[in-house]
Amino acid sequence: MNSTAALETVWRDVVATSYRALGDVVAGIADDQWNLPTPCSEWTVTQVIQHAAGDQLAYAAALGVGPGPSYNPFDPSGEIGGSAADLVREAVDQTAAAWATVADETTTVPTPLPHGDLPTPVAATLAALDAAVHAWDIAIATGQPSPLTDDLSAHLLTAARTIHPAPGSGTDAEIIEPLRQWGAYAAVVETAATTPTAELLHYLGRASA
Repeated sequence: MNSTAALETVWRDVVATSYRALGDVVAGIADDQWNLPTPCSEWTVTQVIQHAAGDQLAYAAALGVGPGPSYNPFDPSGEIGGSAADLVREAVDQTAAAWATVADETTTVPTPLPHGDLPTPVAATLAALDAAVHAWDIAIATGQPSPLTDDLSAHLLTAARTIHPAPGSGTDAEIIEPLRQWGAYAAVVETAATTPTAELLHYLGRASA
C-alpha cells in the first residue's frame, strides 16, 4: 500500500490528535519552565512553541486561510507577547479550520514545504507530524508524559518516509531527506528502535526517551 492510500482514511484523526497533543502539552508547562532547553538543541521551550505555532499558520496560509505567521518560525525570538497557550490554540484552530475546507476527494494540496503540492493525506499528516513531534520536544523538556502513541507515530512515519521528487533535483527521495539536508532535522539516530515511536524519533534525529 502506498503512503497516500495508507493515510487516506486516518489523516483527519491524525491531525486532530496531533493538534490536541500540542495544546495539551503547552497547557501543562509550569511557570519556571519556559526557558528550559529542549531536544531541539538550539531552542528553549518558548522558542519551540513559537516555531510550532508558526509552522501551523504557514500550513493554513498555504491552504488559503489566514496570512501566515508574522515572524520567521525558524528564527523564534523566545519572547511571546501574551499567553503561549493562546498562541498555540489560535494557530491550531486556524489550521484545523483550513484542513476542514479540504474535501475528501481533493487529491493534492499546496504546502509551505519546498516540495510544493503534495497528496492531501501526506500533506496533512506532515502538518500533524510537525505539531506532534514538537509537542514531544516540549513534553520531554518539561517532564510531561510523551504525547506520542505507537499508532500515531506509525502514521507520522509513513508520511515522513513518503517517496517524492526532491525540490531542485527532482530525484526521488523520502520527503524528510531534503529538509534534513537544509537543517530542519538532525541526522538519523543509529540506534535500534523497538517501537514505532522510537523509530519515528530516531528517524527525525531525536533520541527516544
